[in-house]
Amino acid sequence: MRAAARHERRYGGTVRILALDTATENCSAALLIDKEVHALEERIERGHAERILPMVDELLRSARLELIELTAIAFGRGPGSFTGVRLAASVAQGLAFGAQLRVAPVSDLRALAQRALEFPGASARVLVCSDARMQEVYWGCFERGPDGLAREVTPERVGPPATVELPVSWQGGQVPSGVGTGFSAYPQLDTRLGSVLSAVQPDLLPRATEVARLAWIDALSGRLLPPEQALPVYLRDDVAHPPPQ
Repeated sequence: MRAAARHERRYGGTVRILALDTATENCSAALLIDKEVHALEERIERGHAERILPMVDELLRSARLELIELTAIAFGRGPGSFTGVRLAASVAQGLAFGAQLRVAPVSDLRALAQRALEFPGASARVLVCSDARMQEVYWGCFERGPDGLAREVTPERVGPPATVELPVSWQGGQVPSGVGTGFSAYPQLDTRLGSVLSAVQPDLLPRATEVARLAWIDALSGRLLPPEQALPVYLRDDVAHPPPQ
């Protein structure tokens, strides 16, 4: 039986999703009840492990909900900080196992694209470039789908800034925007691509709000996963050693 349908039989038709994201310095948690989102976030360099569960507790307490009353737990599955992505996955898995819930892993690049797409007058196309350290960026191209949600146009990748490129299908038509810390960390990105982008937002970070909104459609369509599949996505195979020069 689909998870959303099982939840409906237990608690009525309301979809309730707890989302968390610790992939970057923006530590955040969000609670989506149908389409309304309540969120907490804090921009910190470290200490995400100490902050994320108190955020979850505060959101549930404010909504007067218990974990078992949720439909699913969503999390930013990466790419991002190695420890941050692993933390989000492990916390989501532990909470889901304890409450017998299913999970919704959401790409942090896609969540950031969704955030950019929701700005007034935003382009329907967005290039996301996040700083991956070691002279590399995590990047991907997304566009607004018919449902208003970001959909992947190119596979998510990690590599030097010089490897970032726009898809051929974007030649002509609406001019894309750029978003992500990769643009501030590597000015050559803006130098090389700035002329073909409508705007660049270099300081925007992913957050649990958009993770929850993207997970909502997964819950409705029955694409939720069992807790053991709450796995991080790093993109980089070797996180301990820098790439060869």
